[in-house]
Amino acid sequence: MTQRAILCPRCRRLIGSEEAACSWCGTSRSASWWHFMNWSRGAMEGDWLIKAIITANVLFFALSLILSGGGNGFLSPSQRSLLVLGATGTYPIDHFGSYISLLSANYLHGGILHLVFNLMALKQIAPQVSGEYGTGRMFTIYTFGGVIGYIVSYKAGIPFTIGASAAVCGLIGSLLYYGKSRGGAYGSSVYREVSGWVISLFIFGLIFPGINNWGHGGGLVGGIIVAALIGYNERRRENYFDLGLALLCGVTTIGVLAWITVSAYFR
Repeated sequence: MTQRAILCPRCRRLIGSEEAACSWCGTSRSASWWHFMNWSRGAMEGDWLIKAIITANVLFFALSLILSGGGNGFLSPSQRSLLVLGATGTYPIDHFGSYISLLSANYLHGGILHLVFNLMALKQIAPQVSGEYGTGRMFTIYTFGGVIGYIVSYKAGIPFTIGASAAVCGLIGSLLYYGKSRGGAYGSSVYREVSGWVISLFIFGLIFPGINNWGHGGGLVGGIIVAALIGYNERRRENYFDLGLALLCGVTTIGVLAWITVSAYFR
């Protein structure tokens, strides 16, 4: 019986009727349903975490508006409320010793457009990172990418900065590493696609004032480094160490955000 052409369950490219495996990502035709089940399960497992990150960003944006007395301008929190909630940079760190702001700043935004653009990028990129690295490693890359981005920003002398873009750039960096490291038609396709994001970020940073290019660049490099250290699914499956590291990132993040929320209440 002649076999039919099918869509690859992993990369969604066409597997020809005479091909035994996808020419793009290498997924076997005979193992397609098994791969499909694993891919679907991984996507569903990662979906709740992505929603949790988005929810945390939205809640802290709302809290920053409340502390600002409704906002400064069109849904823009005041600089004071952002400082209280954990904005980072040379001013908060050098004057108040707020090193935890390197983490908390990733959940703060200066306006509704700032929030929407970052969360749209997160919503588009995070599922792909989760699919290639696993849910736990995705969150580890997100967390460390953001922190490294803001460390670079601090060393560059940026006085005051916020936003999830450094962490999102960490995810972009991990996909750059994956595409270049994996190679082949599928890896090259991922690399080209993500390179478009990098070029857009660079152009965006040149055109619009106030963009923290140091944070973006630091997050990008941080994501590449972390991804190279922890690996992706095709090299080794996600294990208990990876999940434990992600749990540590999660507990630390919740602890920092809770501490800042309580501290803001008593100020």
